[in-house]
Parts: sequence; structure tokens; C-alpha cells
Amino acid sequence: MKIKLKKGDEVIVLAGKNKGKTGKIVNVIPKKNKIIVSGVNIAKKHMKPNNDQAGGIVDKEMPIQISNVAYYDKETKKGVKIGYSFLKDGSKVRINKKNNKEL
Repeated sequence: MKIKLKKGDEVIVLAGKNKGKTGKIVNVIPKKNKIIVSGVNIAKKHMKPNNDQAGGIVDKEMPIQISNVAYYDKETKKGVKIGYSFLKDGSKVRINKKNNKEL
């Protein structure tokens, strides 16, 4: 399956305990079909003290399934599907499938 979302894209969560939340993509994990979104799917992680950091309980963003998020369109304030289109010069661009605008 081709991943159409990229690092830095604004996405909205469609399913799960964080449904309706939006955030930017921090990391994409293509082998597992997962992404990490800032401020979404936060878990408590118990960290052992190291030489450079103190120990304690830290909030960590965990991966979320790609099928549970959609690209967030700021104009309509909804999640939209992403497609591909070719320009006249032959370059490939991502488009919003609702209104065919370039992303």
C-alpha cells in the first residue's frame, strides 16, 4: 500500500480514543503502516535515569495506524482523501480529491 501522507502534513484522527483531534505528522513508519502525530495517542513511559537525563514518568507519542487518519483540509475543516495528478511539465503532485486543488 502506498503512503500518501508525508512528514509535516496536518492530519485529523478518524477513529479511536483521540477521534477528532488534529496534529502534524512527526514521523512515518512505512513498514508497519503507522505514523506518529504530535499531541495524539500519548502514553506514559517510565524512564530509567541515564547519564544525560533524569528518570521519571514521561509522556510519549505512540504510533497510530495510517487508516485511522486523514489529511486535514483547513478550508472545510474536515478530513479529505489525497490523490495524485501530473502537471503539464510531467511532474507528479498530490491533490485534494474533493476540490482537485494542489496540496
